Amino acid sequence: MLGNSNRPVNFLLISISLIVAGCATETPKAPLSYNDKLPINFSQNNKQELRSHTLDSRFKTAQSHKNTVWERLLSLYSLPDINNERVDRQLNWYLNHPAYIARIQQRAEPYLHLILDEIEANNIPGELALLPVVESAFIPDAYSKADASGLWQFIPDTGKLYGLEQNSWYDGRRDILDSTQAATAFLKDLGETFNGDWNLALASYNWGKGNVWKAMEKNENMSLPTDYWSLDVPKETADYVPRLLAIAKLIANADEYGIRLNNIPNKPYLEVVTIDSPLDLLKAAQLANMPLDKFMKLNPGFSRASTSPDGPNRLLIPVEKVAVFKTNLAQLPFEDRVDQTQMAREQEDRVRREEQKLAQAEQREIRVAQAKETQAIPSKYKVKSGESLTFIAAKNHTTVQALLKANPSTGKSVRSGEVLKMPSSNKKADPIQWVAKASKSTAKGVQVASAKNVLLTSGKKTTDNNKTASLKTVSISSKKSTDKKAINLVAQLPSNKSQNYRKAGLIVVAKAPDKTVRSSKKLKRT
Repeated sequence: MLGNSNRPVNFLLISISLIVAGCATETPKAPLSYNDKLPINFSQNNKQELRSHTLDSRFKTAQSHKNTVWERLLSLYSLPDINNERVDRQLNWYLNHPAYIARIQQRAEPYLHLILDEIEANNIPGELALLPVVESAFIPDAYSKADASGLWQFIPDTGKLYGLEQNSWYDGRRDILDSTQAATAFLKDLGETFNGDWNLALASYNWGKGNVWKAMEKNENMSLPTDYWSLDVPKETADYVPRLLAIAKLIANADEYGIRLNNIPNKPYLEVVTIDSPLDLLKAAQLANMPLDKFMKLNPGFSRASTSPDGPNRLLIPVEKVAVFKTNLAQLPFEDRVDQTQMAREQEDRVRREEQKLAQAEQREIRVAQAKETQAIPSKYKVKSGESLTFIAAKNHTTVQALLKANPSTGKSVRSGEVLKMPSSNKKADPIQWVAKASKSTAKGVQVASAKNVLLTSGKKTTDNNKTASLKTVSISSKKSTDKKAINLVAQLPSNKSQNYRKAGLIVVAKAPDKTVRSSKKLKRT
């Protein structure tokens, strides 16, 4: 009787526990591909069991996934099996989040075969093919606060170092093919740098080679081991290598851990298709009979509505879609490949941004030069033997009259050892306002009347033979005579930047506060 009376209570407790367990499980947006077998709870009682997995279990996993990317991936494994508490902790997290593992597989499916091709080409450990799990969760357009981007999370400088083009049209860090080739080359270089110690190489990929060297030198100076596990590194780097080793271990022992691997055939998913000229990306997706969002997951390097005018003139297309894409592209009139109006507008925007950047750079240089000149004037000056007032005034960017006014007790001659007060001006220099824009008219020269407002515009000078030439002279205008301050302003423009002006087709125009009379005096090009 007592057992029967407790049945409703037991049923209620079981129902509540099931509801709580269901709420705690991460619900994925896409259908899951793992089986119903519960993952192993990685506790202290079974740590020894999980550590006992050997090459036999990896072989068993490969055999149960014949002719898949997993079999190929496992055949390329070469890192030693690591028994470390930090790896165990990361493995436990993965095992307790099977829905995450399922989503990772779905995202990785289009890219894994291509990645393994590059892993083999560079002869580096197969485990490194899983590095995008740690870096970006296989999200091709992932972006971090550290300005890293793409599957492999390249920062701009490292991307450029490994040949990844980055401009307003295209970012090679997000391009699947380019970034994978760059990442595998980078990893190979790091492996060679650290003499095959891939733990140190991976730490360098995350934290920087120089930082790892410093941490090793620090340990060496304290007579401590210099292996990765002994180094004092930031928490992110301390977790970085264990995460990769953990996901590699999980894949190798997926059947044992109760995680099902998706059936991803070991054959190319993507094909590189040359398009020869710019193409609207929406039209490209339509030619391939694909939704635009899925198409862009394969071609995330392009930042605008069309492929870049400067290339690359190629797209990644699913193998099964290549034939229909090529057929449809051949039937598309060449003039319909891109919206010419949109293309022109985007090119104008790009030119405008580049000119603005140049103008801002020049503005910063002039401000720095003015600040240095102001700081160079001392408040007092001790006269040296043989110096005259004229010499002292010229040396300190002032005039004899100003010196005499600041030192009323001083005559026109000064003695060695005498201390003079240097004149100071309370007037602040008028700010130079720069505006960069494209000019439709042809400029004849650079008019300079005042330093109050300086306008940057693009312009070119046309020679008698109707060929375009760089601007060679600067004409001066002022009220009645040449404005020396304005001339000095032009003369002080950094000479090493004159070539930049010519390349950008920029001219400097200074507007006077009132009417000006053009002077025939000209300045030579700096």
